[in-house]
Amino acid sequence: MNNYIILNKKNSRNIKGLLIQKLAPITKAKIRTNVEEIDGKDGDEIIKLGYSSYDKEILIGLSYDHDIDEIINFFNSEGEVIFSNEPDKIYNYSIIDQIDFEKLLSFKIAKVRLHIQPFKYSILEPIKQLKFINNKVIVRNNGNIYSSPIIHLKGKGTINLYINEQQILKINLDESVEDIIIDTQKMESYNATTKVLKNRMIIGNYEKCKLLVGKNEIKYDGIVEEMKIQNYSRWI
Repeated sequence: MNNYIILNKKNSRNIKGLLIQKLAPITKAKIRTNVEEIDGKDGDEIIKLGYSSYDKEILIGLSYDHDIDEIINFFNSEGEVIFSNEPDKIYNYSIIDQIDFEKLLSFKIAKVRLHIQPFKYSILEPIKQLKFINNKVIVRNNGNIYSSPIIHLKGKGTINLYINEQQILKINLDESVEDIIIDTQKMESYNATTKVLKNRMIIGNYEKCKLLVGKNEIKYDGIVEEMKIQNYSRWI
């Protein structure tokens, strides 16, 4: 099967004259570390600082009947990417480096470097409607590393949110029903319709809003009409 990529739901196979000659191998993001040597102590201390973003380089080519403007527009983008050698996963990407389209026109081949964020998600997991029983529900992270989910919440008044018996967030909504989105990865909250930031309504630590690999219990107290979750499984 021919290689392809999908940028923001647009498939390279539908771009006139664009060929994906070679894809980057599947790799794992590198852990950023700080190594400290302590006087009087053997060895050193390795402090893990989180996972680094990295680049995936692909090789592109042109067929005889191509539309260079359409190809330029295709790569003038950022957002979500799927690679054909890993068709069930989705990454977040940016294209930072300049692409040599002159070389592409002259030699019918060029390199494109996609700057990839360290985590990937399943394309098979849509936004999940949570069905609570006694204000509790089990959510399973099917990935291989903790996830920082996006929570869609419709409710009113003060709502306390717990994950695995630990209170994570206190959400102070108006007394009329409001629909908000809590993006724990970006550490921001906003109105689902107007996109107006609602960070002032949230008390707590976004970094602690994590789902461990396997089963996690989410519960709340307060008035919640609906809660959905996405990006609840994550891979490295």
